[in-house]
Formats: sequence, structure tokens, C-alpha cells
Amino acid sequence: MSDGVPVMADGDPDPFVVAGHEIGSRLIMGTGGAPSHEVLGEALTASGTALTTVALRRLDPAAQGSVLDVIRARDIEVLPNTAGCYTAHEAVMVARMAREALDTTWIKLEVIGDDRTLFPDPVELLEAAETLVDEGFIVLPYCGDDPVVAHRLEQLGCAAIMPLGGPIGSGAGIRNSYNLRIIIEQASVPVILDAGIGTASHATQAMELGCAAVLCASAVTRAKDPVLMGGAMAEAVSAGRKAYLAGRIAERLYADASSPDYGQMGFDRGPDSSRTRS
Repeated sequence: MSDGVPVMADGDPDPFVVAGHEIGSRLIMGTGGAPSHEVLGEALTASGTALTTVALRRLDPAAQGSVLDVIRARDIEVLPNTAGCYTAHEAVMVARMAREALDTTWIKLEVIGDDRTLFPDPVELLEAAETLVDEGFIVLPYCGDDPVVAHRLEQLGCAAIMPLGGPIGSGAGIRNSYNLRIIIEQASVPVILDAGIGTASHATQAMELGCAAVLCASAVTRAKDPVLMGGAMAEAVSAGRKAYLAGRIAERLYADASSPDYGQMGFDRGPDSSRTRS
């Protein structure tokens, strides 16, 4: 990442593009919760991710043997985040530190508003996003599933929107698919599901709804077998994307026979004329 942006993936007929930059996988990984750097590295490889988040407040960029070494050894791009920040001021300060330490203008913006739920604070988030966009950052904000806030973030110039599916680390899946559908429908920037993923089917559901990508952390790093789950998430994201592009059939209340009626043999099914076919 010589210029602070992710590497292009050439020739992809369905590219995942953020802020004009093509990213080689629709599965973004987090790094928190892994039992060891070795397991984390194997899980990242299995996931096929091309972009992985790191919390700058928990990182010493100059330290040897850090999580940065694990990520860079696999040619995965680093997306610093502002995890652990509770005010716009804190988040902006951490973003500036990340730019200085990692030579990147990309930032996953997190401003937490509540300790128990780890839900984002929309007021502080909007203030931080506006400041960072004005300073030239490429901002990917973690937000709630409120379509109004999501739209405001896009209007401020954020490069993507990252609504939660459920509380961070809950594994609860997508709790409000209706709001997520509205956010996707009204967005002209990529929508990346962030938080709440617990298993592969949750990732597939997000992609089937039209998310451009999914971010997974605990679902992989805290799985019984993180490496196996990393591979499962990669397949789930791919399957969901293909299903979205293919277009699912409409839901019906009653059955709809897949075979046509014409050309069938006639059967007398008794005196009930409504059930008699001639």
C-alpha cells in the first residue's frame, strides 16, 4: 500500500470498489479476539481477505511481531480504526495518529456511545466524519441501522456506510433487515455490514440483501476453529453475492407449480368440478 490505498484486483467482472479503489475481496476481516498471531494469520489466509482492520489504540506500529506483521506478511492491506473512542475529538485524534503511523488516509471510524451495547453515538459520529472528510480522509463509518443517519454520513462525503447487523461481538445476526434494506436502497456508496455476524449464514443473508461486503471479526477469531470459519465466511460471502446478482424469485403465500399446465393428461378427480381438469 505505497500510497495508502488498497491494491487493485485486475480483471474482476464484479469488482468491489470503494472511493475509486478496487478491493480484491468482499470479506473484510477484523483482528480482535484471536487466540494467537499464528491462528490469526492462518484464519486471514483462509478467509481470502484483502483488507483487514486494526485498532490503532491497541497497537504499537513500531513493535516487532505485532498484528501488523501478521497482516503484511500476507500482503493484506491495513485499515486502521478508531475503536475505543467515545467522542468525536478522540476519534479525530486517533485517525490523525493512524495517518501518521501507517501512511494512510483510510480510516474506519468508530465512535462508541454506550459501554454495554457498544452502539455508535450518532451525534459524535457525524461530527467526526465531517471533520475527517474535510481533512481528506477516506472515511468508512461504523453506524447504527438508522437510514437517516446513514444517509447523512453519505451526504457528508463518507466513502462507504458500515451499519451494524447486531451488537458488536453478539453473533446475533441481522436484527433489522428492513432498515438495512432501506439503507442499501438509498445509498449510492457501498454498504458494508459491520458487527453482529455470528456464522456463515448471516454473511450470506447480508450479501443477498445487497450489501457490497461484510466485515467479520469475532465470528472468525473466536470460533472453535477460526481457520475453518474463515474459509466458511469466504464461501458464504461469495454465495450471497452470486445469489443477489442472480435475483431471487418472488415470495408467494401459496404454491406455484414449476411445470406448465398445458399438454398435461386430463384426470377426473371426482364430483368437485373445481378440482376437475379436462
